[in-house]
Amino acid sequence: MVFSMLRSPIVCILAHVDHGKTSILDRIRGTAIAAREAGGITQMIGASYLSRDSILASCGPLRASADKMLKVPGLLFIDTPGHEAFTSMRERGGSIADIAILVIDIMQGIQPQTIESIKILRSQKTPFVIALNKVDLIQGWKAQPTASFAQSVDTQSPQVQQLLEEKLYAVVGRLSELGMESERFDRVSDFTKQLVMVPTSAKTGEGMAELLLSLAGLSQKYLAGALESEVSGPGRGSILEVKEEKGLGVTIDVIVYDGTLHRNDLVVFGTPQGARVVKIRGLLRPPMPGEVPPAGSRYMYIDEVHAAAGVKIYAPGLEGVLAGSPIEVVGAPELTPGLEESITSQIKQILVSSETLAGVVVKADTLGSAEAFMRLLAGAQIPVRSVDVGPVGKKDVISARAAAMQNKYLGVVLAFNVPLMPEALEEAQRGSVKIFQSEIIYRVLEDYLAWLKEEKERDQRAVLSELALPAKIVALPNCFFRLCKPAIFGVEVVAGRLRPGARLMNARGEMIGEVKAIQDKKESLDLLTEKQQAAISMDEPYCGKTFKAGEQLYVYISKQQAERLRGSPGLLTPKELELLEEIQRALGASVI
Repeated sequence: MVFSMLRSPIVCILAHVDHGKTSILDRIRGTAIAAREAGGITQMIGASYLSRDSILASCGPLRASADKMLKVPGLLFIDTPGHEAFTSMRERGGSIADIAILVIDIMQGIQPQTIESIKILRSQKTPFVIALNKVDLIQGWKAQPTASFAQSVDTQSPQVQQLLEEKLYAVVGRLSELGMESERFDRVSDFTKQLVMVPTSAKTGEGMAELLLSLAGLSQKYLAGALESEVSGPGRGSILEVKEEKGLGVTIDVIVYDGTLHRNDLVVFGTPQGARVVKIRGLLRPPMPGEVPPAGSRYMYIDEVHAAAGVKIYAPGLEGVLAGSPIEVVGAPELTPGLEESITSQIKQILVSSETLAGVVVKADTLGSAEAFMRLLAGAQIPVRSVDVGPVGKKDVISARAAAMQNKYLGVVLAFNVPLMPEALEEAQRGSVKIFQSEIIYRVLEDYLAWLKEEKERDQRAVLSELALPAKIVALPNCFFRLCKPAIFGVEVVAGRLRPGARLMNARGEMIGEVKAIQDKKESLDLLTEKQQAAISMDEPYCGKTFKAGEQLYVYISKQQAERLRGSPGLLTPKELELLEEIQRALGASVI
């Protein structure tokens, strides 16, 4: 018989650099340990488990009210960097995190990585609580020996409370600009529409009680269905990391989010070649206080593990496993083909490869992060040639160089949280292939887009220096200052841009001559734009004979030059492109 029960929510923490993500988790752990509750804090593989008793103990003065409302058995905090909880797949397009803490430095407000974290959370439809951290840095704040923000803030001076309000509502305003309503936890009127913000200090512990209660409360209220776990059902999880362990070989760190994993279970997971089935040889976890691991081991061997939990799996045949892949227990032999087909299909939809497509080459640390990266690139309308998991190798650089032969702006490697192999670096230097590398997913894309903009602008400047720009001018009446050798006369640009060196023709396509110089009030000009007037000098024409006052003249642009101008996106405005066609029609009617 399969029994269902409410499991612990899986929590991850995201933040901009130095806003206090690690400090918040350390404070939560430290508070639980200091509370000295039996089993209060349990270290797992890739996670820390906070029991219900430990949460209550951490709430200090709010314990009595918390005891009445707290129904979840505990909270499971993912220890790994926040992005990994979102780039390890529960199922395609989903993350292993049920709920998240978004940490924002109340003194600095919302930063670029904060916005990126919000995008990830919203794309995954993951509910989150905002920890407005570092309230202790507000000028005049006096830290109090309490875990409750509500108790602490009441002791602060009116001036400090006013400063707090100003900082808090600056964040509220910025979030509103991003399309989200938010409010301080004790002022929220509608939890379905407003984000909960808890002022905290990871340094002093103030606000930790309300932060933990907000997490638990929101989980119970809005995730009850998702937290129902079939205790004795087949285990399901997500692979966080693949590690080589001395004496064991390749192992995988797994977060189990449903059912139970047993030693000797058959499990199916993903590899670059598709799904693979292996038999679990061992389940491992860190030792609890007082436990002694077997000789030569850092871990305790266990027979089973229930959701939600982190565990290390040892089994033969784990070589080539994809980090971020789902992993499922094969409940019955007849289910194996269906599970294999499902996981293989997910992998094929993410890990794409083409030898002919012009697009960027993507390398990521996990299957889920590869998919997340694909969504970012799709949003930026950047075509992708191939996507794979693992270090950047020589083959990736060669593929990028091939893409550059089709489109120089796409012949790059975008690498998220993966190393660069020495042979890949040598190949990149030899073939002048750009590799963009970062541990922050949005920064890889930002760096590439900045390079792309710079390259296109540089190429445009080169084209501009080589090619004539379309322009239509009119010879101004009563402005023939010198009739010939050189002819000096006043003009106004009707459309386009006129530069010295441009060759002019009339509306019939007949050549007039070359613009030697442009002057306005005795000052030489390099460029004359629409509606501007100035005097130009030319050696060839005779004013009044070669052209008349009021006559319109065009810059001559050959067919080959016109093709290059059309092939340089962004170089000409829509109006200038229309003018280019007008010039080509005039040339078509001539014998030039």
